[in-house]
Amino acid sequence: MAIAFIFLLIFGRLFYIQIIWGKDLQIKAIDQWTRELPIIAERGLISDTNGVVLAANKSTYTVFVRPRAVDNAEETAKRLSDVFSLDYDTIFKKISNKNTSEVTIIKQADKELIEGLTEYEMSGVYYSRDNSRVYTYGNMLSQVLGFTSIDGTGQTGLEAYYDKYLKGLNGEILYEADLLGIELEDSTAEYVPATDGLNIKLTIDMDIQLAAEAAMEQAYINHSPKSAQTIVMDPSTGAVLAMVNYPGFDLNDIPRDDINLLNTLSRNNLVTDIYEPGSTFKVLTAAANIEEYLQGNKDAFSLNYIFSSSPTRIVDGQKLKCWSDHKNGKHSNQNLAMALNNSCNPVFVDIALALGKETMYDYLDKFNYGKVTGIDFTGEAQGMVLNESMVKNCDLARIGFGQTIAVTALQLAAATSAAVNGGIYYQPYLVKEIYSEEGEIAEIINPIQKNRVISQEASKLLSSMLEGVVSAGSGKKAYIEGYKIGGKTGTAQKYENGVIANGKYVSSFVGYFPSDNPKYLCLVIIDEPVGPYYGSIVAAPYAKQIFEGIISSKNIQPYE
Repeated sequence: MAIAFIFLLIFGRLFYIQIIWGKDLQIKAIDQWTRELPIIAERGLISDTNGVVLAANKSTYTVFVRPRAVDNAEETAKRLSDVFSLDYDTIFKKISNKNTSEVTIIKQADKELIEGLTEYEMSGVYYSRDNSRVYTYGNMLSQVLGFTSIDGTGQTGLEAYYDKYLKGLNGEILYEADLLGIELEDSTAEYVPATDGLNIKLTIDMDIQLAAEAAMEQAYINHSPKSAQTIVMDPSTGAVLAMVNYPGFDLNDIPRDDINLLNTLSRNNLVTDIYEPGSTFKVLTAAANIEEYLQGNKDAFSLNYIFSSSPTRIVDGQKLKCWSDHKNGKHSNQNLAMALNNSCNPVFVDIALALGKETMYDYLDKFNYGKVTGIDFTGEAQGMVLNESMVKNCDLARIGFGQTIAVTALQLAAATSAAVNGGIYYQPYLVKEIYSEEGEIAEIINPIQKNRVISQEASKLLSSMLEGVVSAGSGKKAYIEGYKIGGKTGTAQKYENGVIANGKYVSSFVGYFPSDNPKYLCLVIIDEPVGPYYGSIVAAPYAKQIFEGIISSKNIQPYE
């Protein structure tokens, strides 16, 4: 009985070692008797919508040493320090530590340096190819493209969001070695190839991006703001055609040694930050009124209704003023179209209060305010909309003309697109296609319709009014002879610590063309301009500059 029990124990132990533990032991044995050289996968390319390469790779190398396989540490350290201009004492200390199986000497070394290294025969010194990211346009699209770590992992922007597609799968070369890590004579190497990453094609059009970058640089020079920003979208699809945060930084010279500066420079404020939009938000209020009027809502104002010419409204004991004092008859006897032209605050107070909290909040929801748009980008903010149950009449009145609400620039651009494109909200997106180097399509990203915000008829009526804003109203500095351009100006005071910051404004303009079938929408935001601050003066001219760049690059002919 005892002998049978012993045999059972031995059999059980053998079963455990061979069957259960066997794979782990095999892996340990392979690791002990083999060494490997990594084969780094080529990171996928990033290109614009026309195939212009924006992010590519150049071959660089990682050099590492196996201390136990080094014959002469002093000589090896001297040669390595000379070739790579590194500190001798640091290298010598690293390669003298025989308790370490492998140490890295340098990463992303240029090919010329590696050619210098191969002139020497040094035992225990190895190198393998890695890749360094190269950005064609340097400081353009820097917050959108993002960058990778020194190991080639996406850290910010699209490089991070699409990292799982771009990074690929590394391979390796395995060869037999002794316990010191020295390759055995007559050993046979095993080659495991790398699988290169997939390429991504953006919706960004570099012709439009270049025009937008030039305009924002000019605005920055002329007005000395904190920043000059713009988004250009296709209202009929939600595709982002250009996105500029100026100033940017050079993606080929990333300030990695100053983390706070890098975090500030690499932040895509158009997506991640919120601001009080001011009068550009009046597009929503006008859209809501037009749609409700068409639907027979008796609380909505007809398109010919003449609003009170008073420059103020008293709501919950608070005086809400127009930006103009209405002297000399200015803003008097105006309907909705004229109120948009003049950007008259009291008219939009009247509309918001007449429609009521429930209706206005229904439209806020339809236009996707207070929630993320769903763009393929990390860190998107959802904006700030007061809880409906807490909103007082004075709050609702201010919301009507773009105060007491905070939005992202992307939210505003997408919502305005929906208001003027026939009434369909499209989810904004930055990548249109994912494909292999051989041209095999892995994924095509098509436009996504989220919901209808207003009827096609209401959208058409609204757009005709906004065309009047540019041809004859506050947006006339965006007007281009022969082209149907619609738009809305905005000037919003900034707040600091809950109170209005004296002399600090956000100047903006959102415009689009052709107004009867929008294909290009541009939102320009100039943060804290020095000197003039009205959006009509500070922002609208740069939207015009961008539109002129689009017209030129796409050879768009004027209307006859």
